[in-house]
Amino acid sequence: MYRILVACRAGVGSSLILKIKMNQVIEEYGLPIEIEHTNLDGVPGFDGDGIFTLSDVAAELKAEYPKRYIVGVQHIVDKANLLKEMQMFLKAKEDK
Repeated sequence: MYRILVACRAGVGSSLILKIKMNQVIEEYGLPIEIEHTNLDGVPGFDGDGIFTLSDVAAELKAEYPKRYIVGVQHIVDKANLLKEMQMFLKAKEDK
């Protein structure tokens, strides 16, 4: 089981919607992923496998944490795109 952190600046709006949509995709497709949710203050203490965030925040996080797997999502309610991103995440983790 892989652990993904969903985060945004405040942790109460867009990242919560993203978490809900990602959990729907995980349930629909039986993906081996667990979601945790926080604001950006929780990122340094997260020791999981990847971080999904909004596209505008992703660049900042990639600069600060270059060795982490970070995805910037543009359309947080687009379940087809979320499935694609999570499948790419799983492939990257399995290839290691």
